[in-house]
Amino acid sequence: MSFSSTITFRDNSAKRRMHYGTFTNDGSSIGGDISTGLETVECMFFTCAASAVGNSPVVDETLPCAGNAVTIVTDADEVGTWMAIGR
Repeated sequence: MSFSSTITFRDNSAKRRMHYGTFTNDGSSIGGDISTGLETVECMFFTCAASAVGNSPVVDETLPCAGNAVTIVTDADEVGTWMAIGR
C-alpha cells in the first residue's frame, strides 16, 4: 500500500497562502499524509478523479493543523487533487 502527493501550484495573496497539488493511492491504500508546503493549514478541499461516485476524501485532523503532514482518509485507490489554504 502506498500514498503519494505533490504540490503543483503556490499562490500568495494578502495574509493567506493557497497551495494546490495531487494525491494518489494505490495498492488498496485508503489515505495518507500530505505535505502542503504551508506552516499551518486552515482549510482544505479535494476533487477526486474517479470513474464512479464514492466517498469524498476528508481531513483526519483538527483544523487548523501543521501543514507538513495533513492526514487524509479516502476510498481505496482514490486519485485526485487538493487545495490547502493557510499560512
